[in-house]
Amino acid sequence: MKPTDTKDHPGVIAFPPVVWLVGAVASGLAHWMFPFRITATYRPSLFLGIAWAVTALPLMIWAILTMKKAGTNVHPGEPALTIVRGGPYRFTRNPMYLALLLLQLALGFFLNDWIALLFVIPLALLLHYGVVLREEKYLGAKFGEQYLALKREVRRWV
Repeated sequence: MKPTDTKDHPGVIAFPPVVWLVGAVASGLAHWMFPFRITATYRPSLFLGIAWAVTALPLMIWAILTMKKAGTNVHPGEPALTIVRGGPYRFTRNPMYLALLLLQLALGFFLNDWIALLFVIPLALLLHYGVVLREEKYLGAKFGEQYLALKREVRRWV
């Protein structure tokens, strides 16, 4: 076995907030270069952007605080120390990644732009294949039946 194979982490493609940030910048640039309005007036879109942001940010904070309270690492590049079952993890196994998707929706509505809004699709695919599936494999190998029970009881997304 190679020394790199013994690392205690899931090997995600990148730190998920960085993945979101790259997409947010790219969607902002796409909006600037090729604006494609969602609504003719800005107010409805702004309202929806605020609503999604007000949903995403508390969810993110709640998930981080729940993980810290459980005594495990928040950063997916560090070892998982326990399976978290409280807080938002009772409803979704990936509340922080769900919050990032909601933030992208918020950005799309804030910009009132279809292109920025539709950037949620590649973000979801990158998070799913580059982060979530890798974490699931890692957690299953590390925690066995304890993690498999969580998978049976709690949905991956919502």
